[in-house]
Amino acid sequence: MSENIKELPMATDEGWKNIRTQPTLPEVHRSIRIPKTGSWMKKFLAFAGPGYLVAVGYMDPGNWATDIAGGSLFGYTLLSVILLSNLMAILLQALAGKLGIVTGRDLAQACRDHYSKPVAMGLWILCELAIAACDLAEVIGSAIALNLLFGIPLIYGVLITALDVLVVLLLQNKGFRYIESLVIVLIVTIGACFAIDIFLSKPDVGGILKGFVPSTEIISNPTMLYIAIGILGATVMPHNLYLHSSIVQTRKYSQTSLGKRQAIRFATWDSTIALFFALFINAAILIVSSATFHKAGMTEVAEINDAYHLLTPILGTAVGSILFGVALLASGQNSTLTGTLAGQIVMEGFLNIRLPAWLRRLITRLIAIIPAVIVTALYGESGTAQLLILSQVILSLQLSFAVVPLIKFTSDKKKMGEFVNPLWLKILAWIVAIVIISLNIYLLFRTFFG
Repeated sequence: MSENIKELPMATDEGWKNIRTQPTLPEVHRSIRIPKTGSWMKKFLAFAGPGYLVAVGYMDPGNWATDIAGGSLFGYTLLSVILLSNLMAILLQALAGKLGIVTGRDLAQACRDHYSKPVAMGLWILCELAIAACDLAEVIGSAIALNLLFGIPLIYGVLITALDVLVVLLLQNKGFRYIESLVIVLIVTIGACFAIDIFLSKPDVGGILKGFVPSTEIISNPTMLYIAIGILGATVMPHNLYLHSSIVQTRKYSQTSLGKRQAIRFATWDSTIALFFALFINAAILIVSSATFHKAGMTEVAEINDAYHLLTPILGTAVGSILFGVALLASGQNSTLTGTLAGQIVMEGFLNIRLPAWLRRLITRLIAIIPAVIVTALYGESGTAQLLILSQVILSLQLSFAVVPLIKFTSDKKKMGEFVNPLWLKILAWIVAIVIISLNIYLLFRTFFG
């Protein structure tokens, strides 16, 4: 720990109102060594890992409902929206990683050190709401999976998900690589389950390829546009920007200009490759929904429970439904692991407070579990479905408040020095921000008034 803190002044504090303090996740900060010699592959593998923790947020249970609804209603048409969302995510995550590597600050700390205290507090409250909303979707997703696979009542399933706090504590005490390894294993499990489901559902390959080409119908059809924006809102996760900007700092890269440049390159490769796995899984959910429900004329399938029960009679085997349930459980548990870490990063980054690790995580989990338990107890399955929708609306509302500061900071020469975004990247990033903000405003308007 003392070694890590000694190294902190090597990063610049120029361009910031407040001096940077101890990093978030101090127990794992700069804990993974990067080899100074050897091939580029050896160095890249040392950097590989944070991108997969980030990718988890792009395949959480909140995405499932929108992908299932899009596939059942419109076939393969909205695959282009999943691809576009993923490309936006790749750009934003690359900027988040660069911010953390260059400045030694995660996005939460950067907001605290740039904005006035009232503004920073407002951003913190919005971010906590978004993390709670995301955590809510993950808790409910895991509980639904436990109910579908093992018949465990939803309310007990919600309580069981709280145990992931102990898993994170145990793994982080062993080293950050253990958390990364578990997450990668769960991602591979999800991918394998859907690869088999795709094989069983026998989709139209020509239709899939055509679906990845954007169609004007997406804009002209109000229902299609609404679901498309829902897919975008469920794909680009605000808490992932905070998470990524912190966990890239678990690597002990050289604090020289060359060392930071190399770290940015490898971290960008890591997150880009990982997000293509997320693209495959999100596309797979929509493809399976299209090849089964849409093909059978079932255009109203929008809930996870319905999809699980309908897959068996359509595919003619229970294997499809079981794999669907296993993938959902892995997705929910994976997302709760990274959501808990994001909650810790945001609390420490914005407030600069230090609490015992178990207490920080317990607070984060309770914020999500308490409303989930109450709604599940009062309203059952219908309540949890509405809660899933509400969680995505809250995420959409908060996204702009994470994206705009991120682009602003990485485009500021005083803060980034030689690593400032070039003009073409600034223009591209602001176009992405404007698209995201406009679409999310439309989504919120439709949700509350449409």
